[in-house]
Amino acid sequence: MSRAIAAVQTPGRRRRSEGKKAAILDAAEALFIAEGYERASVDAIAARAQVSKRTVYDHFGDKATIFLKALERVNDALADAVQAAIEEELTPGRDLREALTAFGRRVVTQTVPSSDYVTFRRLTSQHWAVPRLAEAARDRPERTLEERFAALAAGGELTAADPRLAARHFTALTIGLALETLEAGGDVSEAEIVTVIADGVDAFLRAYRTGPA
Repeated sequence: MSRAIAAVQTPGRRRRSEGKKAAILDAAEALFIAEGYERASVDAIAARAQVSKRTVYDHFGDKATIFLKALERVNDALADAVQAAIEEELTPGRDLREALTAFGRRVVTQTVPSSDYVTFRRLTSQHWAVPRLAEAARDRPERTLEERFAALAAGGELTAADPRLAARHFTALTIGLALETLEAGGDVSEAEIVTVIADGVDAFLRAYRTGPA
C-alpha cells in the first residue's frame, strides 16, 4: 500500500489494519515463547495470525522487527503498570514509609505476577542472539521512579543528591529482594513478601530520609 493511500485510510480500514497488527504480535509472542526466536518463522506467525505472509511483511518488514515490536508492547504495558503504581501509591502527603511499602507490595504482588511480566521475562531470557530493546525503553520504569524520588527530594522528604542511584537502591532493597525470595521457590506467603519489602523500606529510609527514619 502506498503512503498516499495509507494516509487517507478510512476509520474502518484503519481499525482492521490495527487489528491485523495486534493479531500478528499476539501470534509472534506465542511462537517466540514456545519455539524461540531462531525457530519461529514468519510463515508460522502469518499462519497463526490468519493473515498472509505479505501482510506480515507490509506491517513489520522482518522477523527482528516483529520481535522488537512484540517486546516493546509488553514492556510498555509493564512500564504503564509501574507508573500507575507510582502515581497512585507515592502520593503527596502520604506517610513516606507507608507509601513506599505499598508501592513495593503492589509491584511484587500485582505487576510481577501479570501475564505481561511473564511474557517479558520469557522473551528477554532466551539464550539465542535476539534483538534487544533500546536502553531508554528498558529503563523507563526506573526513570519514572527516579523522577518521583527527585520530587520527594525537592520537597524535603528524601536526601538524595542522585535520585537515579536512590531509585536503584530502593529497588534492590525491596522489589529485588522480594523477587529473589519468590524465585527461590517454596511456599512463600504474601505476608512474608510484605515483611521483606517493609524491612527494605526501613533500610532505604535510614540512608535517604531527611531527619529521623
